[in-house]
Amino acid sequence: MLLGRLATIVAKQALLGEEISVINCEKIVVSGHKTVTFAREWQRRQRGGYPLKSQTRSRLPDRFVRRAIRGMLPWRQERGRTAYKRILCYTGIPAAFAAKELVAIPEASKTKLPTLKYVTVGQICTYLGGPHDQ
Repeated sequence: MLLGRLATIVAKQALLGEEISVINCEKIVVSGHKTVTFAREWQRRQRGGYPLKSQTRSRLPDRFVRRAIRGMLPWRQERGRTAYKRILCYTGIPAAFAAKELVAIPEASKTKLPTLKYVTVGQICTYLGGPHDQ
């Protein structure tokens, strides 16, 4: 799945009141050339600011994806905050979802990419210093 397209669809469904669980967050794809994507994320991570108030960028794939979804929500309004609470992201497939039928979103499939230039969220998080077990 492509991260941006997945995030918009999940955000819309959460705003409509659905509870959504995203699994295998480490395998979600960010399109673009590998070195450019790594440089962009590294710059975002190193960007300064007042340490007590500036945002922190997570190096865990599930939190990385959840933060991308939050960018698609009206976070400062009450309905955006309640929708954000309905979204759960997991690394791998939890035992609770092993027996359930999984739903794929065809609009967010990586087969829609015109090129083969992409990086997974797990690779980005590992590059930024996250856990190496992806």
